[in-house]
Amino acid sequence: MKVFYISLILFSLNVFSDEILIIDVRTEKEYQSGHIENASNIEWQDISLIQESIKKDTKIYLYCRSGNRSQKATDILYKLGYKDVLNIGGLDEAAIFLNKKIVND
Repeated sequence: MKVFYISLILFSLNVFSDEILIIDVRTEKEYQSGHIENASNIEWQDISLIQESIKKDTKIYLYCRSGNRSQKATDILYKLGYKDVLNIGGLDEAAIFLNKKIVND
């Protein structure tokens, strides 16, 4: 089920691949409890799966609870050749940075 879910996210991201991507790298449960509007959810340890459908020059913003997991994901993406990746910290910091609302599922 997890592979299907990630594949669906990657398909959705591919549709909008020329735009800025906002990715919440927390767990699905954390994401459902509150996330930034228009953010996709891919857990940090699965972040390398985006290379199947997202161009290396896409602007990507990553966030988590405190900034730790999003930094791990940022490091992974840089190693994969992504150049425009930014760790925008924890949920609240990211919402302020992006000037977006935090929403619940």
